[in-house]
Amino acid sequence: MAIKIALTKGRVEEQVVPLLEASGIDCSGIRNKGRRLIFDEDPVYETILVKGPDVLTYLNNGSVHLGIVGSDILEEQNNTQYAMLDLGVGRCRFVLASTSQFDPQQVRRKIIATKYPNITKRYFQSIGEDVEIIRIEGSVELAPLIGLADAIVDITETGTTLRENNLHVYAELQPVSTKLVVNRLAVKQYQTEIRTLISNLKNAQTKLGVNA
Repeated sequence: MAIKIALTKGRVEEQVVPLLEASGIDCSGIRNKGRRLIFDEDPVYETILVKGPDVLTYLNNGSVHLGIVGSDILEEQNNTQYAMLDLGVGRCRFVLASTSQFDPQQVRRKIIATKYPNITKRYFQSIGEDVEIIRIEGSVELAPLIGLADAIVDITETGTTLRENNLHVYAELQPVSTKLVVNRLAVKQYQTEIRTLISNLKNAQTKLGVNA
């Protein structure tokens, strides 16, 4: 039986595939995927491409043994599986951002727009502030520009999108990176294979100059 890996498709996929290849996994199918979502070219590991928020769903239901996903999703969804390795790619950070008119010290209750209500709530609780949180699935940058919210909490890598929308960073909440997560039962069932993969991935990081 193949060990199944749920890999976040898109940017994470693009950054992780070189690591998987350098660790000895056949990713030829992913490189030439077309519309395929399941890849079984490797004799040990079967990879499926899924959206980031769905990785934990597959892990929690035991449909896959391993998941590769951003730490932002793990924290937002309150992950209960084992995060075994920081892959050192997909690095970015959570920030509090708004227009130049925003006053972080304003006394009235702030309205914060975000795709990450749980992370946002925990952050403001940690600084002893009560805020109203509005969840937005689309372009969260719009919220302070049209008056829907006082500020936003979002992920940024370079800050380019924020600057292009005339938004300023007022606080950095926490870093984000891509993690290898293991289903709790799989740790026991496939201990040798998982340890071997982790060791190979660490060697691949060194080979490719990726800092965890």
